[in-house]
Amino acid sequence: MTKNQVNTKLKRDDTVKILTGKDKGKTGKILRIDRNRGRVYIQGLNMVKKAVRPKSQQEKGGIIEIEAAVALSNVAAVTKNGEATRIGYKIENGKKIRIAKKTGEEL
Repeated sequence: MTKNQVNTKLKRDDTVKILTGKDKGKTGKILRIDRNRGRVYIQGLNMVKKAVRPKSQQEKGGIIEIEAAVALSNVAAVTKNGEATRIGYKIENGKKIRIAKKTGEEL
């Protein structure tokens, strides 16, 4: 990890809940994490419209909706019953596993 990268315990395909903003309370799956900017892209959430030019003559241009980035501090991991929690680690049988701090369940 380089000097400017943000450290996070979240990973791709984790289910997270948005804590603030226009999509507050909604949950979704992480598509990608931008550690350099400290932001995360969540499937189907924080949608913005973007104008796109056609790349070839067959392709159509127009206005599309894509996911915009959300600050890492504004999302929290979600347990199986849907409540937001922080992530901790536990060593079990010589393996390091991620656990939910609220419930102790494995993530």
